[in-house]
Amino acid sequence: MNVTTYVFGIVSAFLVLVVVFDLLRRRRVRERHALWWIVAGVVALVVAVFPGLLTGTASLLGVTVPTNLGFFLSTIVLFLVSVQHSAELTVLEEKSRTLAEHSALQDERISRLESSAFQRTDDSR
Repeated sequence: MNVTTYVFGIVSAFLVLVVVFDLLRRRRVRERHALWWIVAGVVALVVAVFPGLLTGTASLLGVTVPTNLGFFLSTIVLFLVSVQHSAELTVLEEKSRTLAEHSALQDERISRLESSAFQRTDDSR
């Protein structure tokens, strides 16, 4: 690995961590959503600083090309993020449906009360 690749890996991993922590600081992303990105950034930074770690882990696991292990781990992280977002989306869809039903029932109740009140004022004239 040449020096340019080594420095690029460290800077890229550090940049990911800076962006994620800045989004957390500005409350643009919540902690539970940033968890996997922080894990990925830390792992990328460790692998960038110690590239032999990926090579050793790959040979230990029987992976011929260490980069393939990196891509596989990246795919796993993206899969976990996708599953987490799908689960949260399901909960939010259920809440949204419940709120829409509640709102429709309240609208119906208000309409009935208004028409009842309107009829009483007409009857009293």
